[in-house]
Amino acid sequence: MTTLTNRPQTALLVVDVQNGVVAQAHERDAVVANIGALVDKARHHGTAVVWVQHSDEHLAEESDDWRIVPELAPAGAEPTVRKRYADSFEETTLETTLAALGVGRLVVVGASTDECIRATLHGAVVRGYDATLVSDAHTTEDNSAWGHPPPDQVIAFTNLYWGSHRAPGRTAGTLTTKEVEF
Repeated sequence: MTTLTNRPQTALLVVDVQNGVVAQAHERDAVVANIGALVDKARHHGTAVVWVQHSDEHLAEESDDWRIVPELAPAGAEPTVRKRYADSFEETTLETTLAALGVGRLVVVGASTDECIRATLHGAVVRGYDATLVSDAHTTEDNSAWGHPPPDQVIAFTNLYWGSHRAPGRTAGTLTTKEVEF
C-alpha cells in the first residue's frame, strides 16, 4: 500500500553486494546464493532488478573491490545506481529510476546490514515506498572489535525490528528468500 501514486510495480533492490563490501561478511556465500536466487526469480517474473554500488575514500569506483561479486551480474537493461552515502536514495538517481519503472514496493537485499541496508530501508519508507527486507539475504562484517554486537546478532536484530516496522499508508516487514513472491 505505497503512498506513491501510480507506482504499482515491485523492484528487487540489490544493495552493495560488492567484492570489497562482502569479502569478510557473515555467511557471505549463503547470502550471495540467496540473492542470486532472488535475482533469478525476479527476472523470471519480469520484476525490475536495480543494483546499487557504494563508493567512498576506501572503496574507489571502478576498482576490483567496487565491482559486484562475480556470482552476480546485472543484466544489460538493469539499472545500476552509484551512491556515496548509506541511504541509497541520498544524492543518487534511485528515486528517478524507480519512478520511471513505476515502482512503489521494494524488496531489499545486500550489505551491510548495520549501515546501508538499515539506512536504505528507512529512506524508502520515509519517501513513501513499501519496503520488505529479505531476512536471509543481507549480511554484514564482524565489527565487534569496535563495540558492535557480533554479525549474527546485528542481522537478527534488524530482522526483528524491521519485521514489526510500521508507517501510515506503507507496509514494511521481512520475508525469507523462499517466501518472496514477485
